[in-house]
Amino acid sequence: MTRPKTVTNPIDFGRAALPVRNRVFSGLVDVRSILVCILLLLAALTVSVVSLATGDYEVTVPQVLQAFTGDAPGLAQTIVMEWRLPRVLGALLFGAALGMGGAIFQSMTRNPLGSPDIIGFNTGAYTGALVVMLTVGGGYLGVAAGALVGGILTAIAVYLLAYRRGSQGFRLIIVGIGISAMLAAFNHWLILQAELEAALAAAVWGAGSLNGITWEQAAPAAVVVVVLGAATLGAARRMQLLEMGDDAARALGVRAEPTRLLLLVLGVGLTAAVTAVAGPIAFVALAAPQLARRLVRSAGITLVPSAVMGAFLLAASDLAAQRLFAPIQLPVGVVTVCIGGIYLVWLLAREARKS
Repeated sequence: MTRPKTVTNPIDFGRAALPVRNRVFSGLVDVRSILVCILLLLAALTVSVVSLATGDYEVTVPQVLQAFTGDAPGLAQTIVMEWRLPRVLGALLFGAALGMGGAIFQSMTRNPLGSPDIIGFNTGAYTGALVVMLTVGGGYLGVAAGALVGGILTAIAVYLLAYRRGSQGFRLIIVGIGISAMLAAFNHWLILQAELEAALAAAVWGAGSLNGITWEQAAPAAVVVVVLGAATLGAARRMQLLEMGDDAARALGVRAEPTRLLLLVLGVGLTAAVTAVAGPIAFVALAAPQLARRLVRSAGITLVPSAVMGAFLLAASDLAAQRLFAPIQLPVGVVTVCIGGIYLVWLLAREARKS
């Protein structure tokens, strides 16, 4: 007597995925996520080419492409490679850093309002930079170090004040909002006590601006962003497991609090690296992860789509800041605040309807 053959069909979860196996990563990659990232990257690159071509001195798109090979006319070569490219690359890398930083904190807090803007880490980095600018009077490296130290100290304060048998997401947000309000008041006091020229420079920088950024500023920040971004991608799997809850994460071999502290340092480092160069750019870290999540239609926060969305948002916002009132150039933070304010109102209304 022969046994009937058992036919096993693969389980269909309704989403196409590609298997990937190598020394770095092994698992399934969602096809929709790949397509969304490719389209967003193409959109960001298109905006970047337009930014390189437009300005007081118009450069054609073929000349922009020739500049990368060194074949553009002399003046066009200088304008594209020396004057405009640092700003464009800064917008792409800083937007990606803010997107990843926002994704980290929204994943940790399991709340769409969990962002460096809301929790206060941007404000803390700004405080550290202000202390250096207005009291010590250091150059770029001093301001960068001050922003990094200010962001890390703010993160430590929020983490310790929110800690009670573990750091819960909602408590982190509430404590962070309180710390942010106090630091914002302290920042205003510092500016009011400073001399007029220093206070005006600090206030403009505090709006978040990519105006006048050079290779000397962009290159070190880019290295920091790339290193921290790679470390964040390495911790992505543990971050996703933490979203399941501490008990489930521990059962799967993840040490909850050390991992959360590592993610906190990485998120603050990404935010502070941007703040050190461009000032506190608001709302990109808040909006990018949620917009990417809706496009990808994922159950949780994903790092790579959030980074690409952040790059696109900041590149598009910077182009708008340059051209909306040309020849006057606005700080990019003014544009992101306008866009982010509309998004925040929509998000709060949506959360209110859900509850």
